[in-house]
Parts: sequence; structure tokens; C-alpha cells
Amino acid sequence: MKTKLLWIALALFNSTLAAVELAPLPLQPQTALLSAQVLNRYHYKHVPLDEATSAKVFDNYLKGLDSERFFFLQADINRFEAERPRLVDAVLKENLSTPFAIYNLYQQRVTERIVYARSLLSQGFDFDTLDSYQYLRKHAAWPKSEEEINELWRRRVKNDWLRLKLTGKDDKDISNTLNKRYDNTLNSLAKVKSDDVFQRFMSAYAMTIDPHTDYFGTRASEDFDISMRLSLVGIGAVLQDKDDFTTIRELVAGGPAALSGRLKVGDRIVGVGQGNSPITEVQGQRLDDTVALIRGAEDTVVRLDILPAEATPDGKHKLITLIRKKITLDKQAAKKSILDVTDGGATRHIGVITLPGFYLDFAARQRGDKNFKSASRDVSQLLKEFKKNKVDSVLIDLRNNGGGSLDEAIELTGLFIDKGPVVQQRDSKGKISVSSDLNSGMAWQGPLGVLINRGSASASEIFAAAIQDYGRGIVIGETSFGKGTVQSVVDLDSLFKSPQPKFGELKMTIAQFFRINGGTTQLRGVIPDITLPSMIDEEEFGESSYDNALPWSQIKAADYTKAGDLAPVVPLLIRKHDQRVATDQEFKYLQEDINEFNTRRRENRISLNETERRHEREVQEARIKLRDKFRGDKSEPAGTGFQDDGLQANERNLEADIALENTRKNAKDVLLNEAVHILSDEVALLKSKSRLAASALPEIQ
Repeated sequence: MKTKLLWIALALFNSTLAAVELAPLPLQPQTALLSAQVLNRYHYKHVPLDEATSAKVFDNYLKGLDSERFFFLQADINRFEAERPRLVDAVLKENLSTPFAIYNLYQQRVTERIVYARSLLSQGFDFDTLDSYQYLRKHAAWPKSEEEINELWRRRVKNDWLRLKLTGKDDKDISNTLNKRYDNTLNSLAKVKSDDVFQRFMSAYAMTIDPHTDYFGTRASEDFDISMRLSLVGIGAVLQDKDDFTTIRELVAGGPAALSGRLKVGDRIVGVGQGNSPITEVQGQRLDDTVALIRGAEDTVVRLDILPAEATPDGKHKLITLIRKKITLDKQAAKKSILDVTDGGATRHIGVITLPGFYLDFAARQRGDKNFKSASRDVSQLLKEFKKNKVDSVLIDLRNNGGGSLDEAIELTGLFIDKGPVVQQRDSKGKISVSSDLNSGMAWQGPLGVLINRGSASASEIFAAAIQDYGRGIVIGETSFGKGTVQSVVDLDSLFKSPQPKFGELKMTIAQFFRINGGTTQLRGVIPDITLPSMIDEEEFGESSYDNALPWSQIKAADYTKAGDLAPVVPLLIRKHDQRVATDQEFKYLQEDINEFNTRRRENRISLNETERRHEREVQEARIKLRDKFRGDKSEPAGTGFQDDGLQANERNLEADIALENTRKNAKDVLLNEAVHILSDEVALLKSKSRLAASALPEIQ
């Protein structure tokens, strides 16, 4: 009887999906062809649109939809196998039927898997068996049968149930949580539009040429522009989708929402009106659609229908009128801090500048705005403040800085060198050009360090490499990402003279950049002078993880004069670093965590036996308690913020989710602490050994 009911449910879901199958919009085939023409003509790397390329596009598209192979069957792949060598026809012949047919089948399969997962909740699970779950499956084969994929999902749901059970939830709570999770999955699926499918396919096609080429639809283009200029026009509220409501997660200080005094975290926006126009209901709508209604021209009126945080779903609403203003995204801008290191009776002050990205408001600069926003201008101001604070050394923290404006990488380098070449570029015709800092003088002449990790890419690598090649500072951390290519954003609407935004933009590789010493960061990245431990598997993350990345190469070095020679200093610093971390308990904890993480990653299996999992959890809790005891931390239960709660982000209470985020954000930064100690050691060495100082910082001498 249960099986019959399951298939009735499946039939109902499939009939619903059949009614909402997505198809390409009229302009999309033309946009695909125009994009191909631009890429073929201007891209740094010429890739013919042949059968081999088509096969790669096919694989990329499937990977983008089902990377862990939890939804498609091998039979589904076979069904479209004939399209593998001719999928590029979707672009060249302006026929997107195959990409959309693949997506529609994917949508159907997701629904079937969710219906099956839901059917398992009423059956219960036996957690006494020696069962296990493989959670990373991107290298696994496609499931060959319905039975095989059902078994995969049985283990997946069993693991989700057990994770919640280990936190103390009873069966009813667990069933409700998972049912709600599946509802959210289906709701998200139902909100997908033709634009989303087209974006996915075009990204799969563009990234087949090289990993950093991509297509942006009109909305994605707007978000990219905002990330570069660090500003937008709106109400100054961070929003998130929670329980089908657009919910306020944070109010930006000084923004219209905060200044009104009538909005607070947890309030839900259920309707948006423009000026005196009627309110448009947005409950159940996609978050980006609601955000688009709230944003608008500066000094215009937006009205919000608000369901207060404390109100029940049928509670009393309030109507709030706000005037849109320019909002600066200060959280993503450069920030400073000063960390003190006491050693041998001496206290040294290390100024730290955290730079999340190389941002630049291109439009404001072009129109002559004297106060245009840029990373280098912000850093320059922070360096002035450091001088007043009389810091002994400066550390530029570029961890997880994925890059941004090439101009800003050059300008930032110029703050730390007198003048000279910063980066070389080679275009598709083999022409080499050199970009230089032309401004004499430095904003900071003292000791300098650069902290990088595997997430430091592109402009971050240009800066770190230049500082290293000039001998201007010590590079500390992990080997960087290895992205040695230059991208330019092409506005297809401008190129094809469209008066209205309709074609979107292409982010396209146009050149390869080289260090001033002639090498490139491509594939190999920037190798630090002093290496710190990492949890990152370089084969899984970074340029070397892409099978279509450009190769490493070398050209003639640029004509430059080194600013200093740190070669005699680095071995001494490494020796002191090794001695310190050998007795540093926090560093030992970090290494323990890395070793455990790498072991689990290699095993790629987790037990589904409750006794085993409880034992693992108890061992982890005991380890955390021991660490808290060592730190003298009794402010909260052991492991708060780090122990698995079995929930996804949108399933937590908003207050609890924000608290968890803050706990993780405020956790001890062991690597930053060690980088600061390394720079403190350098200051001590340079003060005590005049010959080293003369070699390392000749400009000061």
C-alpha cells in the first residue's frame, strides 16, 4: 500500500512539473550566438567549437547540475549521449532545446529523489547495524539503477536523521525538520526560471574555454558591479530567505532602515511598493526578485509591508516608508587592527590590514569624483593612521582575497615601493606590456609582511609576487591559488548597441600576467617565504584542480631594481618560527585538526552506527573541553559554535544562527597570530643586526 501511495505522489509531482517545464526565452539563443562570436574573436585562448569542445561543455553542464551524482541515473546520461558531440549546436545554431531538456529532466529527478527521501521518514532506521555513508561522490560512477540510487538516498537520509538524533532531538522533531528541508528544496526548485537555466548552460560553455571565463545575465552583472564598487542604492538591510519570508538579518549602520528606528533584525518583508503605487506581495517570492524591488534610484520612495519579528504569520502588519540612499558596503572594505607582541621585555606593535578584495568604483573615478572608493586609497589612509600609532611593522592579510581590479593591485604595490614595474602582461598575439607604479615615494617604508592562503588569487597574487620579487616584504602562509590570467568584462549590450539591458555581460580572459622576474603565478601560485599549515587539498581547490587551465610559462624579466634583500633574514625567522610553534599549544591544536580533517577526507566515509557516532562525538567534546580548560574559557558550553548541530543554515533560529556566525568569526586566529609573531621577530632582528637591516631595508638606510 505504501509503495502504491508513493507512486501516486510521484505521478502528482511529475504532472505538476510537466506543467511548468522551462523553455528558452526568445532572446537567449541570439545571446548565446553573440557570446560565442565575441569569445571566438577576442579570447586569449582560441578554442574551436568542435566535437571535443562540445563533449567538455556536456560534462561541465552535468557537473554543474549534479556534481555529487545523487540525482541522474546512468540511463539518463545515456539518453542524451548522442548530444554530447553536438551540444555546441545549441550555441551555433541558436537551438537551446537540449540544454533545457537536460535541465527539465534534472528537475524531475530531484523531485523523485525528494519524494523517496520523504517516504523513508515514516519507516524509521536501524542504527545498530554496521552501515556507512560516502558523502563525497564527484568521482563516483553514475548510479546504474533505481535500486542503487534509492540505496544512496537511504544512507543519505539515515545520516541526516542520525546527525539530528545525536543533538538530542526526538523522532517527531527530526521528522518535522527533514520534512521542512525537503519542502524548501522543492520550493526552491519551483522558483527556478528560464534565465537561471540559461545562465547555468552559458557558464558551462564559457568555462570550458578556461576556468575564469563566464557569462553574466543582467542581474548577475549588477551584482558583480556592486561587488567592485562596494556600494549600492537601497535601504541598508542584509536580507535572507527564511521559511518563505524575506527576513532582515542585519541593519547597516547609517542606512535608511537603521535610521528609521522602525525596523529590527527578524522582521519579515511581505510586500514592497514603489512611491504611491500599490504594494506588491513578495511572500514566497525569490529573494533576488524581492531585492530587485527594494533597490532603485537614489532619493526615491519605497514602501515596505512588514510582519514584525515577534508576530505570528497572521499577526498585525505595519507599513514603513523609506527613502533609498547610497549604501557603502564597509564590511567588505579594508580594515585595520593593531596587535601587540611582547617578547623579552619588549613590546612591538604590528599593524594588520585585512583586505577582502581589490575593489574600485570605476564609474565614480571616470566621472571625476574625488572621493571614489578604491582598495588602495583606503589602505593608504590606514597606513597614515599606523604611522601616527607608531607601529613597528605592517601585515597585509590577503587570505581568501580572490582578486578584483588589476589597476588596484598596481596602485597597492606602489604604496610599498618607490617606483617601477609591478606586473607584465602577454596578450593573445604574444605582445608583452609592462604595468608600472609611476609615483615616487612610499606610503610605508618599514618592515612589511603579506599573509596569503589558497584562496588568495589573481590581483592578490600580483601584489604578493611583486612584494616578494622586490624583496620588499616577507610572504607568509600557503601557496596561493595560481590564477595567472587577466579578465575583462564585455558589455554585450554596448557592443551590439542595444538601448535596453538584455544580452548581459561576458567575463573573458584576454591576457596572461607574469611576475616582474619573468615567471608566472599560473598553476604554481605564489610560494610563501615561510609556510604555514593548511587544510586545503591543492588537487581539489586552486588552478591546478582545473583540467583546462593554462600551463605555466616564463618570459624575460622586466627591468627593475630590488628594494631589499630578505634572503639572509628568512632562514633566521624560520628557525624562530619552528622553535615557537613546537611549544605553542594552539598551533598543536590546529595541526591536530588538520590531521583529523585530512584523515576523514581520505576515508570519505562516515559510520551510520549510533554507538560509533556517539563515541566520536564524545571524543570530540572531550577534546574541546580540554582546550577550553587550557584557555580558561568558561563563558559557554564546550564546543559551542563548532559541534555539528545537524541543521542547515536556513533551519536555525535566526538569533542562534547569527550567534553561531559570530562565534566562528571571533574564534582564535592561530595563523594570523603566528604571522604577527614572525614580523615581530623580524623587527627585533633588524634592530639588533645593522647589516641585516641595511640589506633588508636599504631605502630606509
